[in-house]
Amino acid sequence: MVSGVCQRLSAAVSWRFDDTSPQGSADVVSVRSGERRHGLFSTYNMALMAAVQTGNPLADYWAKMTDPSRNPFQGMYHLNSFDLLIVLPYFAVLLVLAAYGLHRYWLVYSYVKYRDNLPPAAPEPAEWPPVTVQLPIYNERYVVERLIETVCRFDYPRERLEIQVLDDSTDETQQVAQACVERYQALGLRIHHLHRDNRHGYKAGALAEGLKSATGEFIAIFDADFLPGADFLRRTVPYFGPYFGDPANRIGMVQTRWTYLNRHYSALTEVESILLDGHFVIEHGARARSGCFFNFNGTAGVWRRAAIEDAGGWQHDTLTEDTDLSYRAQLRGWRFHYLPQIECPSELPVEMNGFKTQQARWAKGLMQTARKILPQVLRADLPGVVKTEAVFHLTSGITYPLMVLLATMLLPAMVVRFYQGWFQMLLIDLPLFLASSCSISGFYLASQRVLYPKSWRRTVL
Repeated sequence: MVSGVCQRLSAAVSWRFDDTSPQGSADVVSVRSGERRHGLFSTYNMALMAAVQTGNPLADYWAKMTDPSRNPFQGMYHLNSFDLLIVLPYFAVLLVLAAYGLHRYWLVYSYVKYRDNLPPAAPEPAEWPPVTVQLPIYNERYVVERLIETVCRFDYPRERLEIQVLDDSTDETQQVAQACVERYQALGLRIHHLHRDNRHGYKAGALAEGLKSATGEFIAIFDADFLPGADFLRRTVPYFGPYFGDPANRIGMVQTRWTYLNRHYSALTEVESILLDGHFVIEHGARARSGCFFNFNGTAGVWRRAAIEDAGGWQHDTLTEDTDLSYRAQLRGWRFHYLPQIECPSELPVEMNGFKTQQARWAKGLMQTARKILPQVLRADLPGVVKTEAVFHLTSGITYPLMVLLATMLLPAMVVRFYQGWFQMLLIDLPLFLASSCSISGFYLASQRVLYPKSWRRTVL
């Protein structure tokens, strides 16, 4: 039956473009044009009949479409300077984005490869070391009291615990914090309210100022929107080792994983949580387990005071003082532990402006840290994989403007590339585009599958 249909189709097409038809005999030009079209459709019919007879139409279709002689633009396209002005920047941007996309694939691969390379479980020490908890705040009148009350409930020996409220506020937060501190001082806690009249150095300046009077051997830091559990210090401090004062013990910092109290508040907080999960699960996990450098996240972690001082202390010449100090400490030989099994609840920004401010600060700060730290990293005696990972980590913010640039160039570039040959697009453009785009979704889906093995598919929506 298929053969009969093809024969009738062939006869109809041949009659339509036959030079004996009234339209074909109108003039010589039309007759010759009809002959050429007649030959084209006759070739098409022969190919179609051959495909039906061989029983493999897909294979024949692929062979026909990949035949350069059947390119309708064969001999018509000529490269010109305008097309070069479009194609060269297009490929330059796409190659860079593809490199960062492949890096994301590498992170997922490393996470899986080194999934068993975790810090060993740490036993409780016979004697707990002194710890100072620093709470840097600025105009946080709605959450500061909740933060102080949460930290004051820490299940840690009272004689070994000191709390510093580092208050740079310029509104009524100062009075709220002072009253809360006085209330807990009356209950016998070693808690101090340290207020600065200026914001020199911002958060880094406040932390450095508090460190001058701190008595703890270890420094735990929490931002205003975090609510650590009562056993936070008992679970994290033992990872610094059984001999806390040993100078040969080079564990300088432990970082815990953020979780989110308002994850399901809105679509915005859902997206924010997915983005941060990718960082805390895949990025931190892959870097820490493979022996690469990773960073303290500014909160929900504990530092060895000696590591801070040995690395040069808190510096405020970048917006990400936490990443800056992390790299300086690791260049000095200090080792970090990442503890994803220890969670620290926090709150996400619920407004777009807050989210944009947060992301802009992190992106700009990483680029500032890259300019400051990368020359030292590249000159250091470190394995090549550590240096390469540091470059990708600290310069990742460059992908944002490049994605905007790619979006503006995509339409004209696709038009030019189509006329240059769609088969080239299939072999060159498509793999680069998949490497630069699909890696993003795969990266974040991998983190959701790790955290939520039963419900991770919902993330696709």
